[in-house]
Amino acid sequence: MRRIGLAIGVVVMLTLAPLAADAQKATKVPRIGTLSAFSAPSQPDWQQRSPFWAVMRELGWIEGQNILMERRWAEWRLDRLPVLAAELVELKVDVILANAGAEIIAAKHATKTIPIVMVSSLDAVEQGFVASLARPGENVTGVTSMTSELSRKRLDLLKETVPRMVRVAILQCAGLPLPGLTGTLAAARALRVSLQLLEVRAADDYEAAFAAATREHAEALVVFTCYLNVQNASRIAALAATHRLPTMYSEKGWVEAGGLMSYGPRLPDMYRLVARYVDKILKGAKPADLPVEQPTKFELVINLKAAKALGLTIPQSILVRADEIIQ
Repeated sequence: MRRIGLAIGVVVMLTLAPLAADAQKATKVPRIGTLSAFSAPSQPDWQQRSPFWAVMRELGWIEGQNILMERRWAEWRLDRLPVLAAELVELKVDVILANAGAEIIAAKHATKTIPIVMVSSLDAVEQGFVASLARPGENVTGVTSMTSELSRKRLDLLKETVPRMVRVAILQCAGLPLPGLTGTLAAARALRVSLQLLEVRAADDYEAAFAAATREHAEALVVFTCYLNVQNASRIAALAATHRLPTMYSEKGWVEAGGLMSYGPRLPDMYRLVARYVDKILKGAKPADLPVEQPTKFELVINLKAAKALGLTIPQSILVRADEIIQ
């Protein structure tokens, strides 16, 4: 009888073991890894106000309940990104959200299998992140801007704001690719405007860059998006006011930091798109099968206080098109 009991016990164990494994697999909570070159937000309620999490909640994902987060912030040190990306891969996260160019590069080098969702790449095809928008290939998909088209539009708006403009300075970060430069050059030729390229490598370079712009009689400035420029947004706005250079930026946050005007996609909309990518991937979709999307809504933001500091009157034709005017 004892042997029969043991035999039955073994059979029961063998029968239940796969069921237990299946149950454990079924209850596995997926994890999202986020990779950002920036510092962690200081506002305690930033996640509650995030458009990404608003959509995730609509789709049924609640952090701490049916989804977990692994957040990695490089604190503005780009050299840390490869290490942080490797940490996320080691943790076997189910998807990596890569904020922009440097983060996408770090994530791509760290893994060829974990899905990577681009949050705000400037030109995914031009930068080599995907093979094409319709067929991204490999493990990367997400959202990208139409950089060349936007660059032309920004220069058009700047010319309309400063009709006398014949020379424009371009503020860029040294050693980095410049998505959109081709479009800017084409627009400059069409508008008969000459360009002056100004490169910065460190925060101490901005004074010399603006002095060079003044010395070469630049009448306006276009600021290209890069991490050093983002980190020094307030300094750039102050120097633009000091040197009386009307300045065009790519995103509203620059204008809120004191800049004159911006034209670009609405970042909240891009984060909402990203949430839907994450949802599809967590439900089994492959990145290679998800076409890269481009934003469809753009906003023109103008800072009248900055205009006043520059002694500049914004034309009514520009003001009536503005989506937001900061007083």
